[in-house]
Formats: sequence, structure tokens, C-alpha cells
Amino acid sequence: MKLSTRSRYGTRLILDMAIHYNDGPIRLGAIAKRQGIPLKYLEQIIIPLKKADYIHSVRGPKGGHLLAKPPEAITVGEVVSLLEGGIKLTKCTEQPRTCGRSEFCVTRFLWQEATAAIHQRLDQVTFADLVLKSAVLGEVRPMCGSEGDEAPE
Repeated sequence: MKLSTRSRYGTRLILDMAIHYNDGPIRLGAIAKRQGIPLKYLEQIIIPLKKADYIHSVRGPKGGHLLAKPPEAITVGEVVSLLEGGIKLTKCTEQPRTCGRSEFCVTRFLWQEATAAIHQRLDQVTFADLVLKSAVLGEVRPMCGSEGDEAPE
């Protein structure tokens, strides 16, 4: 299992905005530079986050983007689920009719339990939690996903 670049970069986008939550509107270019993420890719990722009311845009010379909710009100699970289109290990965990073995498949139940555990853990972590961890680690440079800063998938 591997999270998409979209989810990892989206999480870093929200985290950067959470770190700078009290700084007023933030330009996407500043986030791209701090995070080492291509601006064009951030422009794509921000669209569903705005539609889901996680981010608001402010127009004008002092414009930019703001979190629509405080960092403690946004979980990593919400953002990853939005950007991944849900979190699932296998298709049959949510759509049992895709497999004729679903009713008696032992491994399907394992995948359901593992998916639920992932949901539970990611839903426990808020962006305020990550801001605190970031401060403890002294993380102000580009933050990476599990495999660093590879090209978008």
C-alpha cells in the first residue's frame, strides 16, 4: 500500500498552512518554495481542498489562502480520504459484489480490519498535533512523505 503523491503533498500543504495559521493569507508560491513542491501541482491539489471548505482564498494584493478551520479541527484522515477518494486497501472491502468470494473470504475481513485501523489512526491526528511535532523536531525546511520528494504520480 502506498499513499499517492497527491495525498502526501496535500498533507504537507495543509501542515504548512497550519504552521503559518496566524500569519494571514499565504501565497501558494511561498508554500511551494518552502515545501519543495511544484506550484502547478499545488494549484491542482488545492482545488478539492477549497471545494471541501478546508481552505479559503483571499483576493487582492495581500491575498492568498487561509485554512477555513483551525488546525485542531482538521484531521489527517479527512484530508487523505478526500485526496485519495477514500482509504481502502482492496476494492472488495467497500464493494463486496466485485468478488464472488466476498461472503466467505477470510482475507477480505483482514483487509477490512486493516482499513478500519488506518482510518482510526489518521482520524486521531490533527494538524495541530503535527504543528506541535514539527516544532519539537525543528522542522521548518521542506517536509517529505515516506519516500521523499519524488515526482508526482
